[in-house]
Amino acid sequence: MSEKTLSITSLRSGGLITNYHCSSACRHCLYRCSPRWPKEYVSPETTQENLRTVRALGCHSIHVGGGEPLLNPSCVASVLEIAGEERVSVEYVETNSSWYRTHDDACAILALLADRGLSTLLVSMSPFHNEHIPFYKVRGVIEACYVTGVSVFPWIAAFIPDIGVFDETTTHALEEYQEYFGKHYLENLSRRYWISPGGRALETFAKSFQEKSLSKLRGESDGCMELADVNHFHIDLYGNYVPGLCSGLSVKREDLGTVLGQHEYPIISRLYSQGIGGFVSHAEKKHGFRALRTTYASKCALCYEIRRFLLIDKGITSKELQPVGHYLYG
Repeated sequence: MSEKTLSITSLRSGGLITNYHCSSACRHCLYRCSPRWPKEYVSPETTQENLRTVRALGCHSIHVGGGEPLLNPSCVASVLEIAGEERVSVEYVETNSSWYRTHDDACAILALLADRGLSTLLVSMSPFHNEHIPFYKVRGVIEACYVTGVSVFPWIAAFIPDIGVFDETTTHALEEYQEYFGKHYLENLSRRYWISPGGRALETFAKSFQEKSLSKLRGESDGCMELADVNHFHIDLYGNYVPGLCSGLSVKREDLGTVLGQHEYPIISRLYSQGIGGFVSHAEKKHGFRALRTTYASKCALCYEIRRFLLIDKGITSKELQPVGHYLYG
């Protein structure tokens, strides 16, 4: 019986990651963005190639995110201009508001971006972000949006009452929220905020998931079908396509539309056809992997441990384990 093969032949909805460098290191961040990442931003050439690729595969609108894109407003302006030239609409640009300094400065930045085609700003607001960003900055960005005619997409407005309990001129750790609202507050956050099982969420919410034994995970042979999900894809500043929100895994942009076979994509193809069980067995037999635990919160937690072992401990160079910073700066 032949193994299933993965091929990304069409794209539905997704985003462009302009940078992984970020002013924050949020505990739920799927891409493990932080100030530790290099201050690198997507180039005009990569932006153009990324947008041409996603449009050729049927996606005609994207969002723009990071990291924090507005740490470099000129980069965002360039992305908006190129998107217009390539006939790809930008649904919204994401921001954590850390760049806010004064009302006038914020209005000037947003007016510049509005002239380039910015229609909507997704403004992040949550206890995760409030650990790093005082809420007055968030309010300031929202006010600047109203003045400049940019629509606001508050993500997530339901957290405003929680954040409002505390002093908005400074930051507040998640532990402060837990002390005020109760010991189950962090656990309940995973139900109130859409959390993808990857990145720092693997550590932050490990106790929120029912542990699975290593032996049970080793026996799972169902392929990781989420790798084929194209409903919320991302493509980054290095030309890496992230399959199925599995951050730290990468398909090179130029390989989209082709069959991702065992030779070129041994990790992704094995995960897709054999699941976590096949990946564990292969890592053990070929690379000497030995699990650090007897139970795991999820298959994703075990998968990340294997991938980090291959890259960091074994020093394996792989176009699939990209960007490397995901494993170095996490």
